[in-house]
Amino acid sequence: MLTVRAGDVVVVPAGVGHCNEGKTADLLIVGAYPDNTERRDLRRGKAAEHDEVVRNIAAVKLPPADPVDGAAGPLVRIWGG
Repeated sequence: MLTVRAGDVVVVPAGVGHCNEGKTADLLIVGAYPDNTERRDLRRGKAAEHDEVVRNIAAVKLPPADPVDGAAGPLVRIWGG
């Protein structure tokens, strides 16, 4: 479980399960997909999907830029590392 505070940005990579366990009235949650996402592949953890999901995660394209700091931001470097 993570605690976020004012100014925090959380980027959830492909394949990472996540949910909102609770929030305060002053927390804004915005969900977005990069422009290069061809389709949303939402799964619920069924065992029969595992092999396909692993292949799909490996095929996710890197985002063109960090959503906060742009092309020079750390996200693309960290994600691609």
